[in-house]
Amino acid sequence: MKRLLLLIAMMAGLLVPAFVQAHALEPGYLEISQETESDWYVFWRKPDVRGAPMDIDVALPQSCSSPAFDAPVFDGRAWTQVWRVTCAEDLRGHTIQIDRLDTQRTDVLLRVGYLDTVNMATFRLTPDAPAVTLPAQQGLVQTLWQYGVLGFEHILEGWDHLLFVFALLVLIRNLRQLIWAVTAFTVAHSITLGLATFGVLNVPGPPVEAIIALSIVFLATEVLRSEDKPKTLASRFPWVISFGFGLLHGLGFAGALAEIGLPEQDIPAALLAFNLGVEAGQLAFIFAVLGVFLTLKKTLQIVWGWSVAQVPSRQFLGYPIGCVAAFWLAERLAGF
Repeated sequence: MKRLLLLIAMMAGLLVPAFVQAHALEPGYLEISQETESDWYVFWRKPDVRGAPMDIDVALPQSCSSPAFDAPVFDGRAWTQVWRVTCAEDLRGHTIQIDRLDTQRTDVLLRVGYLDTVNMATFRLTPDAPAVTLPAQQGLVQTLWQYGVLGFEHILEGWDHLLFVFALLVLIRNLRQLIWAVTAFTVAHSITLGLATFGVLNVPGPPVEAIIALSIVFLATEVLRSEDKPKTLASRFPWVISFGFGLLHGLGFAGALAEIGLPEQDIPAALLAFNLGVEAGQLAFIFAVLGVFLTLKKTLQIVWGWSVAQVPSRQFLGYPIGCVAAFWLAERLAGF
């Protein structure tokens, strides 16, 4: 039975990369800033979809002019456009919509700045809610909520970060060690996320993404390592390994946050909210996995009569983890 399960695990590891991408599509970004009573600056950033801009467009209120603007330009990760419009009325109280967003799988972050306010209002448009009517004013609480939700969704859509956490759960059987390892991972990626956001660290994205994949490959080899062999640093002090690789994962979060953008006057608050959202998503994933593990263990014992000794060992999961991570590593190295 164990050999059959091992074969299934290896086949899953080979098939999963064909269907799973490490990240969901990056969110779109729309910034509208008031320059005079009637003139507005518009910056529009569309996600890239297989080498072309995503098929979504900005729909401003009818009181605004429809100027001719240049075709979007690819900046290495997304497609950008800049133009100016003249609006006969203040945008507050009017609706801004992203056409055809309801057919896509990503969100659009909208930020609007006015002449008579310091902070920019922040909104999140989704396929289920592709339009927003601009209120008279927006408080700090709404900005915190928007960035918290963005952080929560980002971690749950970042398959490589989740796979790293999953590998930690498989590798560490001691609950106390697991708590320390996860805490070290959290502290580490919070540090580099903050440093990169404030410009203290500036590391190119592609190498960081490749090393993140390599970190999962490393954990997969530790998972596959026989438990009767001499213990390595990862097995004796897993928090050290999770802290070191957490620093790299924080740079990956920083790259995503740079794509989303931060409100200039509320950077600390938005950064805190995004980070708390990431941690909430990470904790939700951990508890969900532990719940699935416990349910499967009970099911195998009750339905099939397996004893604890007959339940497949952790090595059973090492092969699919390693195969998926190796695929991502090769893919990212090829993209340099």
